[in-house]
Amino acid sequence: MMMRRLAISLAICCPILCTNTLTAQDNTDTTAPANSTVTTPVKDTPLAVEVVPEVKEKTQLEDLAKAYAYDSLWMVELQKSHAYFDEMYAEVTTMNYDSIFSVELPTDTLKARLAKLNAKTPFNVEYNPTLEQVIHSFLKRKRGLIHRMITASQFYFPLFEQELDNHNIPLEMKYLAIVESALNPKARSRVGATGLWQFMFSTGKMYGLDVSSYVDERSDPIFSTQAAGKYLGKLYDIFGDWDLALAAYNSGPGNVNKAIRRSGGYTNYWNLRPHLPRETAGYVPAFLATMYLFEYANEHGIVGNKAERPYFVTDTVHVKNAISFDHISKVVDISVDELRTLNPSYKLDIIPKVEGKTYTLRLPRKHIGIFVSNEAAIYALAKDELAKKEKALPQLVTAEDRVRYKVRSGDYLGKIAERYGVGVSQIKRWNGLRSNNLKVGQRLTIYPRKPIASTSTKSVVTKENVPSKPVKMPSDPSKVHVVQSGDSLWTISKQYPGITIDDLRKWNGLSNNNLKPGTKLRLCNCSS
Repeated sequence: MMMRRLAISLAICCPILCTNTLTAQDNTDTTAPANSTVTTPVKDTPLAVEVVPEVKEKTQLEDLAKAYAYDSLWMVELQKSHAYFDEMYAEVTTMNYDSIFSVELPTDTLKARLAKLNAKTPFNVEYNPTLEQVIHSFLKRKRGLIHRMITASQFYFPLFEQELDNHNIPLEMKYLAIVESALNPKARSRVGATGLWQFMFSTGKMYGLDVSSYVDERSDPIFSTQAAGKYLGKLYDIFGDWDLALAAYNSGPGNVNKAIRRSGGYTNYWNLRPHLPRETAGYVPAFLATMYLFEYANEHGIVGNKAERPYFVTDTVHVKNAISFDHISKVVDISVDELRTLNPSYKLDIIPKVEGKTYTLRLPRKHIGIFVSNEAAIYALAKDELAKKEKALPQLVTAEDRVRYKVRSGDYLGKIAERYGVGVSQIKRWNGLRSNNLKVGQRLTIYPRKPIASTSTKSVVTKENVPSKPVKMPSDPSKVHVVQSGDSLWTISKQYPGITIDDLRKWNGLSNNNLKPGTKLRLCNCSS
């Protein structure tokens, strides 16, 4: 019932989704746009074919076709925007703030514009040379990225503004999702932060986001934005300053408190900045630079593709039985890619059935009638199809709040961290470790990000990883790594900044994480 009220509220207040949650009894769509042609499904007939009423006015048909074309174009824009998370993440974490970027932006003009922004926002947007360099860098090197974010923001920002307003958070905080994820709900950082607002597992769980082997609500645009509003509100309650709340959102309240102490008690972000972690030192300036570029995009000639209709017309329906995206795609005539875009929280393209949980499926309005009118037949077919699968579906396993791990022979912190999807520094902090040394039999407390299989799951003996086919090594020895005893893909990726585990797998044709000492790995997507 709560989910139904939530969706209806968004239909009234948030044009991004224009949605109400349907149940099996809600067979009639009563909220179709006034200028659209409404289709009426034949009822009580399994998998009925839609019957379109006679169209009396030609303009109605043209309007409907145009509306569907807009939806299709929006889907393409959103799927394209999902590719830019790595670019934004690298910009925030690796920028050299001492570099000089020459652009057509006089300092006096920038000072005047920042003063106007500072007057209308609770953030501290006063001019300083560091912020000027970040803005120049974005203008010089990231104009294309900002253009694409302005385009994609037309879909996400109405939702963000609604939820931020509900939690009394400054609406400018919507720009944080650009810095965090480049508006990609499936974005995942190297330390496991996930979604539009980049929640770690433990923080997401603290604010009610469900994570299991099937579902990750950190990727759900509505749930994650609600959680972000609650978390940011709590951080502001602690520090009484939105700049410090931003810094704490990135690095944690503890690091901000340490910076305050190390600075001698200052509470202005720019005075604390030298004492914050490097990523956080670049994080708030990147946020303020993004805010500036969105507010003054026209002055810099950065104009996104204007959406003729800045939202999808969609509905949600409560799902009563397990069903796969493949099956929905077949019976409702919608692509799996579109289902993934509209339902990003389902990790395995399967909507599960879990006792005590309610999961929803979001579909374009033109598809929802077929699904709702034929639910019983669809579920029956889905059950038969899933039963025919030779391979059993993954067991639903929810990540635990905490595990106690006993160190075994051959263990090291990197190996344990990779297994549980956490960072080495986190394990050290949770257990008060001052070095990376471990003792066999030592007990560690870990708050896992990855779901851990139950003890009833049969163990599988994995072979050492070898490339699926011979890989040609580059002639430059600096682009080759020879695997040593104790190496893992995780430890190797940490030795070479900018290279990820997925890069190593792709460049070397690897199918798992096990490595044989002496194996040579390519460190680039090259052959010479």
